[in-house]
Amino acid sequence: MPVSLLKKGVITLIDQRGDELTAIAEELYNFPETGLLEYRAAALLADFLEKDGFLLDRGIAGLATAFRAVCGTQGPGIAILAEMDALPGVGHACGHNIIAAAAIGAALALHHVLPPDAARVIVLGTPAEELGIGKVELIKAGFFQDIDFAMMVHPSSKRQVIKGYLGLAKIRFAFFGRAAHAAAYPEEGINALDGVIQTFNGVNALRQQLREDVRIHGIITDGGVVPNIIPEKAACYFYVRADDLAEVARVRERVIACAEGAARASGCRLEVTADGSPLAPLKINRAFCDLYSAQLAYLELTEAKAPADKNKGSSDIGNVSQVVPTIHPHVPIGAGLHIHGAEFARATVSMMGKMAVLEGAKAMALTALDLATSSELRERIADEFSRT
Repeated sequence: MPVSLLKKGVITLIDQRGDELTAIAEELYNFPETGLLEYRAAALLADFLEKDGFLLDRGIAGLATAFRAVCGTQGPGIAILAEMDALPGVGHACGHNIIAAAAIGAALALHHVLPPDAARVIVLGTPAEELGIGKVELIKAGFFQDIDFAMMVHPSSKRQVIKGYLGLAKIRFAFFGRAAHAAAYPEEGINALDGVIQTFNGVNALRQQLREDVRIHGIITDGGVVPNIIPEKAACYFYVRADDLAEVARVRERVIACAEGAARASGCRLEVTADGSPLAPLKINRAFCDLYSAQLAYLELTEAKAPADKNKGSSDIGNVSQVVPTIHPHVPIGAGLHIHGAEFARATVSMMGKMAVLEGAKAMALTALDLATSSELRERIADEFSRT
C-alpha cells in the first residue's frame, strides 16, 4: 500500500478514536499518582494496549509500574515512551497525562495501519520521570537493546521540535552536631543548621565563577525542631545542572567542597549522599527532528520560532538519547503557560489539551510510519547518531 494511503489511515483512525484517547488523559488527570506509585495509571494504559492486541510484559526492570507492550514481528524497533507520573500537590502539572495518551494513540494507529512485518512498535511505560528513575532503570535492565529509535511528545506553551535539556546530578548533605539549650547552655551545642546555612552561603559565592549554563538549586529538608534547642541534625538537598556531564561532575565536586568547608567551620560531622545515576543532557538528532517536522508540515501545523537553548530543564529522556536516536518534541496546550503549576495542569484537559493529545499521536505515528517504510531515512538518522 502506498505510504500516502497509510498516512491517511493513521489520521482517520486517531480521529475516529480521539474520544478514547482524550479520556485517558482526563482519567490520569482526575487520579494523579506520583512516581513509582502509578498503579492505576499503568494498569489503565497497559490494559488498553492489551485489549487492542499488544503483547504485554508488566512490572519490568524491577519497577512495579513499568511495562512493555509490543506489536509487529520484524523490522526496526520503534519505541514510543509513555510517562505517567504526577507531581505532589499539583497533579499533572508537567502534562504526563497528555504524554501517555498521545503515546497510546500513536501505537494504536500503527498497530492497525502498518503491516506486522514493517516494524516492531514498542510502547514503554516509563514511571517516575519526576524522580529521574524510570528510563534509567529500563536502560540498565536492557530494555532499549532491541530498540532502534525512540520518541515521545511533551506538552508546552509552544509547538517546538528541538528543545535542549541539561544534565543533572543530585546531592544530599546531612550535618550532625550536638543538641543543647539555645539560651541556657549555648556553649555546649554544635549547631548542625549552621553547617547547612554555610553550605548555602558557599554555593551562593560559588555562583559567580560558574559557566552560564550551570544551575545549582537546593532546599533545606531538616532545619531543627524548635528555636530553643540547638539542632543536632540538619540536612539539605541540591541539584546541579549543566549542558554536559563533565561540567556537572566538576561543579558537583565544588558544591561538595562547600559542604565540607561548612562542616569544618561549624564543627559538624558531614554525610554526603550523591546520586549514582545522573541524568544526561538530551542528544539532539537533527535528521530525526527534521523527519518529525515534516509530519507537522503534512498536518499543516506551524512550528514556533523559539530558541532551543532557553528555559531548559532535565529529564531521563536525556539518558535514552545517549543510547538510541531520540526525539522529544513539544505540543502546545496554551500560550504563556509554564510547567509545574496548577494552571498548566488544568490546561492538559482543556480543549487545547485534547487537541495536543491528537496532534502528538498523529505526528509520532506518521514519523514512525516513515521510519518503518524508508531505509534511507533510518540510515540517515543512525549515521548522525553514530557520528555525534
